[in-house]
Amino acid sequence: MIRRINIGVLGCASIAERSVIPAILSLKEHFNLVAVASRSAEKAQLFAEMFSCEGVVGYAKIINRPDIDAVYIPLPSGLHAEWINCALEQGKHVYAEKSIAMRFSEAQVMVENARRHNAALMEGYMFQYHPQHREVKRMLNDGVIGEVRHFSGAFGFPPLPSDNFRFDDDIGGGVLMDAAGYPLRAAFLLLGDGLRISSATLYRDRALGTATFGSAFLTGTEGIGVSVAFGFDNFYQCNYVLWGSKGKLTAQKAYTPKKDERPTLLVETPGNSGVVTLDAADHFAEAMKEFHRIITTEGRERHFFEILQQSESLELIRNLSL
Repeated sequence: MIRRINIGVLGCASIAERSVIPAILSLKEHFNLVAVASRSAEKAQLFAEMFSCEGVVGYAKIINRPDIDAVYIPLPSGLHAEWINCALEQGKHVYAEKSIAMRFSEAQVMVENARRHNAALMEGYMFQYHPQHREVKRMLNDGVIGEVRHFSGAFGFPPLPSDNFRFDDDIGGGVLMDAAGYPLRAAFLLLGDGLRISSATLYRDRALGTATFGSAFLTGTEGIGVSVAFGFDNFYQCNYVLWGSKGKLTAQKAYTPKKDERPTLLVETPGNSGVVTLDAADHFAEAMKEFHRIITTEGRERHFFEILQQSESLELIRNLSL
């Protein structure tokens, strides 16, 4: 029998409204949405009516409730250290949006707290739970493109309004804390843990005061190279490409397929090129299933490792680009 987890939400961000809370509600055997907290009474009430749960003013009121087992935190990265650690110290399991920490040292403290208080901690890179990536892994294992020689990944989108929170470094803005993590996470997902940042660039927009695009290069075992590119003022890109000794494989909508969208893989080999259309899936719901799994069974240490790996890598990109 599946253990049902009582969950609360800290914050009324658009990603919570559009994607994650609906995913939680779709998993009725896994989760019971108890309450959503906001700093605004009006917004808390709006979400309460929208999702048939309690609306609470103040994040601490959810964290301190004994009837809530876990929290989802969609707050900006700059607010994570305070509220993630508060939740962990109360023994709450935490699923937090990426990037989970502003600095590697912050991530280390979070992981230490999770271990100390026997709590699950998971970073919200939802895309990696979409089944399209399992199919990519299967193709790689089956040698469809031969031995992997290089990975390139890109995630970027056209300019955002200048008042968007992503341009506020004080609360975790900037492209490094946002778009950069997607192709970086995909590289680790597909090529393993042996990758290491070796060079990086970040462009800081002087008018906006934050980094708006950049790239990084990673090196792996057996000569494999990895390049990742990311941006806030770019022609839209949402893909990765694996170049092999016998072919090339492209995930054409790698990070943001909608739940009713059937993503495609372009597979190219000598004398043959074809598109593989895959099943649609809600990767937000799949990620929440993984959160439930590490709460109720096993797998927490792997997530701790990935949180530290991701946070340290992002910090290396920042430091190498100074």
